[in-house]
Amino acid sequence: MKTFRPTTPSRRHTILTPYKELLSGDQKAKPKALVRGARKSGGRNNQGRITTRHIGGGHKTLRRSVDFSMEKKNISGRVLGVQYDPDRSAFVALVLYKDGERRYVVAHKGLKVGDVIETSEKAPIAAGNRLPLAKIPVGTFVYNVELQPGGGGKIARSAGNFVEVIANDLGYAFLKMPSGEVRKVVETCSATIGVASNDQHKLRNEGKAGRNRWKGKRPHVRGTAMNPVDHPHGGGEGRQGRGLRRAKSKWGKPTGKGQKTRAPKKYSNVFIVTRRKVGKK
Repeated sequence: MKTFRPTTPSRRHTILTPYKELLSGDQKAKPKALVRGARKSGGRNNQGRITTRHIGGGHKTLRRSVDFSMEKKNISGRVLGVQYDPDRSAFVALVLYKDGERRYVVAHKGLKVGDVIETSEKAPIAAGNRLPLAKIPVGTFVYNVELQPGGGGKIARSAGNFVEVIANDLGYAFLKMPSGEVRKVVETCSATIGVASNDQHKLRNEGKAGRNRWKGKRPHVRGTAMNPVDHPHGGGEGRQGRGLRRAKSKWGKPTGKGQKTRAPKKYSNVFIVTRRKVGKK
């Protein structure tokens, strides 16, 4: 990780990702067909109402069109470069396939310029290759995992994340999630072998509030610092405890602190083999 001389209070604690060491290839090579301007939502829906708080501002970005399903099957591709993507914590790789088409994919840890990747049922078990879960050996680490066949990767796409294949039985693959949950997924779903890139991302320290504002993140105010009219945890003279047995959100729903917040009748409950561990470790 990259540290700085403590010339200012914020610099003293800043720890950033060493991009020059981790990225490779031509960083300016962005095919016009794969990037477009991204409009800011400000956390508002189509009626102009804020549905997600703490979003606003931020630097202008170009949105990369990432191929999460890696749908070009039985054709190999060569990595032209590993690039930074402002929309995600993991890096993306620009891949040139043998038919001349270029695609962005989520890069895995250790990916380099010139590496060859492939999506196929007969692809070798090597980092970067994408196969159905039925063809992946037990104990393998995978990322960018599908939940529905052909639906594109939905699980373990962020920096340093991975899922472990722990069993195959009755048409399902049993996967151990980053949260510790064990879940069944149809074994015809695909996954990419390896660990998502930029595993040092969790060690970052932004150092100052302004760096988060560049990312479009607005301040997050604690409920205990609010008035009772604004939050269930608000009010009291000076610093007070929340005064409630269970923590609540701004809207009175249970949240955090080891509470079970999953809907009792959620459609995917039948696929959960072992629930994730919550609360104090």
